[in-house]
Amino acid sequence: MKKDISQIRTNYQGEVLDEKQVKPDPLHQFEAWLREALDAELTEPTAMILATASTLGMPSVRTVLLKSYDEKGFVFYTNYKSRKGMEIEENPQASALFFWPQLQRQVRLSGILSKTDPVLSERYFKERPTESRISAWVSSQSQPLDSKAELEENYRLFEARYSSKEIPYPPFWGGYCLSPYAYEFWQGQPNRLHDRVEYRLDPESRLWHIVRLAP
Repeated sequence: MKKDISQIRTNYQGEVLDEKQVKPDPLHQFEAWLREALDAELTEPTAMILATASTLGMPSVRTVLLKSYDEKGFVFYTNYKSRKGMEIEENPQASALFFWPQLQRQVRLSGILSKTDPVLSERYFKERPTESRISAWVSSQSQPLDSKAELEENYRLFEARYSSKEIPYPPFWGGYCLSPYAYEFWQGQPNRLHDRVEYRLDPESRLWHIVRLAP
């Protein structure tokens, strides 16, 4: 029987998020929420839904994994020649979303993307499992592929070639850092009266302004 998805609803009962009680620095607020997501042992707590767009405004979205963060921004790694890499090259404006449904929370970021220092990218690449380092080389990410068998064969050949040698760092692969100028913290509440708190960076004073948004 076809399910009527229009009737699917969740009645949220989350903790109260008060704009007068959040931390003054949004990075510290994010860190507190991420720590709770990690402590709750959620599936993929560092999954970050990343939205980019071309210069023509054609959007695309996908999930990447957050690998580090600090006052400079949020870092993930990818193939620079992938679709997202090409879009970032054209248009560095991006948005990202963390969604933790078990905690009835989400965090949205808006900011500018830039490549990380190649030294940092290479250091992280060498920390990855061997299988992941091989995959970075053999997959021409986002490009058409004749078959999965072709990809698997390329993997086997590369694995054999470097069975006793160090896998080099690929020049087409590395990190991006999303430097936010806005954060939004969302906490589910009963009757769909959700709590939304936005931090927006003043470009002149470099101070964060905190406001409550209507749900």
